[in-house]
Amino acid sequence: MTPRATYRLQMNAQFTFADAAQVVPYLADLGISHVYASPIATARSGSSHGYDAVDPSIVNPALGGEDGLRDFVATLREHDLGLIIDIVPNHMAASPENPWWAHVLRYGRDSRYARYFEIDWSRHGGRILLPVLGEPLNEALAAGNIQLADHDGELAVSLYGEHFYPLDPETAPSLSDHEDFNSADPVGRGLLKSILEKQHYLLTWWRNGHDELNWRRFFSISELAGLRVEDEDVFDAVHALPLRLYEEGLIDGLRIDHVDGLAYPQSYLERLRSRLDRIDQNTEGRRAWVVVEKILGPEETLPEGWPVDGTTGYDFMDDVSQLLHAAEGEAPLTRNWANLSSRSPHFADEERRARRELLHWEFTSQFERCVDAAFAYAKTIPEASRYTRAAWWRAIEALLQIFPVYRTYGTGNEAPARDAEVRGSVADKLYEVAPPGEDGLGRQILCWLAGECDDKPEGREFVRQFQQLSAPIAAKAVEDTAFYRYGRLLSRNDVGFDAARFHMDVAEFHQRQRSRAEDWPASQLTTATHDHKRGEDVRARLAVISEVPGAWVQRSQDWMTRLGKAGETIDAGDLYMLLQMLVGAWPHKAKADDPASLRGFAERMKGWQVKALREGKLRSSWVQPNEDYEARLTGLIDEILTGSGHPEVREDIAAFVAEIGPAFRLKSLTQLFLRYTCPGVPDLYQGTELRDFTLVDPDNRRPVDF
Repeated sequence: MTPRATYRLQMNAQFTFADAAQVVPYLADLGISHVYASPIATARSGSSHGYDAVDPSIVNPALGGEDGLRDFVATLREHDLGLIIDIVPNHMAASPENPWWAHVLRYGRDSRYARYFEIDWSRHGGRILLPVLGEPLNEALAAGNIQLADHDGELAVSLYGEHFYPLDPETAPSLSDHEDFNSADPVGRGLLKSILEKQHYLLTWWRNGHDELNWRRFFSISELAGLRVEDEDVFDAVHALPLRLYEEGLIDGLRIDHVDGLAYPQSYLERLRSRLDRIDQNTEGRRAWVVVEKILGPEETLPEGWPVDGTTGYDFMDDVSQLLHAAEGEAPLTRNWANLSSRSPHFADEERRARRELLHWEFTSQFERCVDAAFAYAKTIPEASRYTRAAWWRAIEALLQIFPVYRTYGTGNEAPARDAEVRGSVADKLYEVAPPGEDGLGRQILCWLAGECDDKPEGREFVRQFQQLSAPIAAKAVEDTAFYRYGRLLSRNDVGFDAARFHMDVAEFHQRQRSRAEDWPASQLTTATHDHKRGEDVRARLAVISEVPGAWVQRSQDWMTRLGKAGETIDAGDLYMLLQMLVGAWPHKAKADDPASLRGFAERMKGWQVKALREGKLRSSWVQPNEDYEARLTGLIDEILTGSGHPEVREDIAAFVAEIGPAFRLKSLTQLFLRYTCPGVPDLYQGTELRDFTLVDPDNRRPVDF
């Protein structure tokens, strides 16, 4: 059945099924019809989110196991509530805790699970690259950070005394002899290194992962390995638990995480729906509610042929956000950003630059495999074989810079008609990015994406690889890079948003809701998620700035001037974005004349600031943190919020927040009203039934005080 309204709960060891059961009466009183839970399969030890499964076939013991789940569902049923669960078919943890992954590490390509993962066995001598060392291998050996140790009764490779990797049984020494390999002298290190060289995996420095990885991962995260769920056996293994739970009536539907990461989303969804319908055939009127986490690009719609009920609602969140922004604020705020930051006024420029950088900084290995696939296919075509591998490299790089959506959905032999518009848009822009005389190669690739691969396996393989590369490039370049570089108005930078668009008029908003009512009436509607960059009320308050751009520009410039030397050592763009966040996230009822009341806010803001700088990758990064620069900004946060150096800035920020308060409250309530009255299934993210001034994760995943 279609839910009336869902309530998202983030499940982990600190919030178990038993804890969730305690709040069921409260949720029932709210009018919620279904709890919408984060992944419940067994995840890595200490996981706070569940998206790093180690065994998708078992309910997570840390949540209370299957007995705990059944008790929770019984409580839900007592209050006429149902349960929707989040599943992750695209990836699982690349950890020795994962029995499938551990089996592959132990037996290599002979493992029965080897085909579960997308591993290029032609590289690294047929060994799986593991970028898990804190330093190069020889340095780790010399420091004694790699040892042989007894782990659960068998010999294993111990890293830093915390992580244990299995040994190939044919090469493992006896348990009694392992101390010889742990000697600090050169002989001992040599023996240990010789054992390591015989394993089916290759330990390496974590910095090498981006360049040399020989298996598909989730985005650029080497702790998560991509699954080949297009293989029916893999599909069955990954979905055994949710299908059984659905058959037993314990769950009512599914949320599919990152559907664009799969090789063939439509065939996957058709298989899933077929299995669910088969279960439903003996129960009249029953039908599973299925929504997909799908980021829609500008003017993109959910593919009509997908057998789902809709998306998880990022598209609706963007519609509402655009509606809440005043068109008259766009030009002055754009000019102000360009002038003070000395960066492009156009988001498209930031996105294109980020796409190009991320392709080479974090996706080198996957990019190179995609180029190899293109070159291998080109060699089978006389007209295409004349070009070098480097030429195909440039063509793919050019295409990925200007791709307007996450991906297309061709198979190599065919492509849906809806993809034609995407390919046409890319073709029109190729001249902007392709080297002179080489735009024809990009057009040839677009033909392959259109299904013109003549049923050749090399062509199908290239199309698959390209489409599974374009999606993570879009996600990382836009959401996790450009959004932290482009500061025109941060309320327009959030997951699923078209940051290049500032405003939507009422007529267009109504038309979009009519389309949703006609095409996807059971789609989910949300304005806050576990992935949002800013809470819904942070965005609503910042949206008010679009109505008073002149006053905002004057006020923010005054603050920057008053901060004087403290702000002079900080990039103007970074400082401007910080000031926006201080205004947007200013706590309800916070008192500027009581700095002690702002200490918690200051700590949260410092966490946001460090993450923002590292995600932006301009003056700091996760790879090489610039702690001195970060300290300047976090120190400034303390100085503004809790220090004595600039009380007038703190007080004026609070005054500005109060001045825009009435307009903010109207926008906040409008956002709420639309979520509960527009066509679709409204979702309430945990804790946001009250004011939501949360920041990006992990701040937006903090425990809720129910």
